[in-house]
Amino acid sequence: MAHPAAAATDLVVHRASHEVLHGVSFTLAPGSVTGLFGPSGCGKTTLMRTMVGVQHITSGRLELLGLPAGHPDLRRRVAYTSQSLSIYRDIPVRANVRYFARLHGLPDAAAEEAIAAVDLTPLAGRRVETLSGGEASRASLACALVGRPEVLILDEPTVGLDPLTRESLWSHFRGLAESGTTLLVSSHVMDEATRCDSVLLMRDGHFLADGPMDDLQERTGAPTPEAAFLTLVRAEAGA
Repeated sequence: MAHPAAAATDLVVHRASHEVLHGVSFTLAPGSVTGLFGPSGCGKTTLMRTMVGVQHITSGRLELLGLPAGHPDLRRRVAYTSQSLSIYRDIPVRANVRYFARLHGLPDAAAEEAIAAVDLTPLAGRRVETLSGGEASRASLACALVGRPEVLILDEPTVGLDPLTRESLWSHFRGLAESGTTLLVSSHVMDEATRCDSVLLMRDGHFLADGPMDDLQERTGAPTPEAAFLTLVRAEAGA
């Protein structure tokens, strides 16, 4: 049986004096797409920042690819895109992706491959600031993909995008998983849960449930992912 790509046990994280994550536990299967769903402010971004080693762990355990989160050997194996655009806006897409390729010690050909993977080759010579929101998101994704990460952590990559762009990105996420990459994708748009192999439903710094969305809907008797989430919230409130 394959080891998990990521695993947390009783993970507690504070930001300043405020406890944000309250002893959460989870595993991510290799080559899967896991959705991290919950309302804004519930702890999704803090969890992702902890996974990439930029948030201090108060207690508990968190490993990626068998190594503690933040271990130096994970820098070339784990990639992360934040909610805000984290690439250079005043230079072309190609220059951005080539810069990240060189950080990995890779040739320009690797940058061209990453650009093509997100369907941006026709726009590669344009400055990022001239792109639409969806195009800029794909440029940021190309920068994350250029190092061919084993684990890809995406913080609300489809927020504010039109339906066609969202569809294109989710199709690409599925292709990455089929090639062996493990993805954790956060969102507060519950209909995207059906695109994932498994979901983590988060509220107020802890998980309400995890597992395939179909199973959670069957368990709650809810007709939609959103209804299932609300049913779980109500059940917790009445416990």
